[in-house]
Amino acid sequence: MTLVDAHHHVWDLAVRDQDWIPEHSPLRRNFTVTDLEPEARAAGVDRTVLVQTITVPEETPEFLALAATHDLIAGVVGWTDLTRPDIADELARLSELPGGSYLKGIRHQVQAEPDPDWLLRPDVHRGLTAVAEAGLVYDLVVLPRQLPACTKAAATLPQLTFVLDHLGKPPIASGTLTPWSSDLRALAALPNTVAKLSGLITEADPASWATDDLRPYTDTALETFGPDRLMFGSDWPVCTERASYAEVLVATQELTGGLDPAERTQLFEATATRVYDL
Repeated sequence: MTLVDAHHHVWDLAVRDQDWIPEHSPLRRNFTVTDLEPEARAAGVDRTVLVQTITVPEETPEFLALAATHDLIAGVVGWTDLTRPDIADELARLSELPGGSYLKGIRHQVQAEPDPDWLLRPDVHRGLTAVAEAGLVYDLVVLPRQLPACTKAAATLPQLTFVLDHLGKPPIASGTLTPWSSDLRALAALPNTVAKLSGLITEADPASWATDDLRPYTDTALETFGPDRLMFGSDWPVCTERASYAEVLVATQELTGGLDPAERTQLFEATATRVYDL
């Protein structure tokens, strides 16, 4: 079985700063597709989805150009300002750029918005409608307290597929399940939602995390979404603060070891291929 990595990043600090990275973090260096490729290939990954990191308009065209020149990248989730009056025209412009056919979705750093109901604002709703009309999906990067707004937004836009990144960043380090689990169930009850098993080790205890710490959260996701609405994502290179690319994949395989072969194919390949039209 070939694998799809539905969530990773790249950045070049010589092009622009990543101001979310702390000064002395090991992430404060360049991470390129050339760095990723040998690790991904060694893990059996033959296609990836490159996801935005910061909210600047220049990043998405750069990512599309990368996809056009690297066989590994099969899709891009980019950024544009959902509230701009000409959002539909901007999405069309992006699709016409070099590599524009690789644009599969849009994402905004909703987790950084102080308004827990940012997704429900009328100007944002208009932008999300334009995303759906452009045939794209919308990735949700949110905190647990923002999950109720995600559910409301998805309920009002059944024509748009919402992809929950990192399972909504559950509080793994504390071992707490509620209210995250009930909020996740409400979101998963909507047929136009899917989720990624990605970024979970980052939410675990940095000093002593173990695969079993993640199990209550992945089990909840498997129960609520099912493997046909879940996809694997490495969250490389952010994951390297805790584990290597191979270790993240092995942990995910262990956590989903109870699935039958067809279900594993869904989670590790088919869901991402379908959702992102890879």
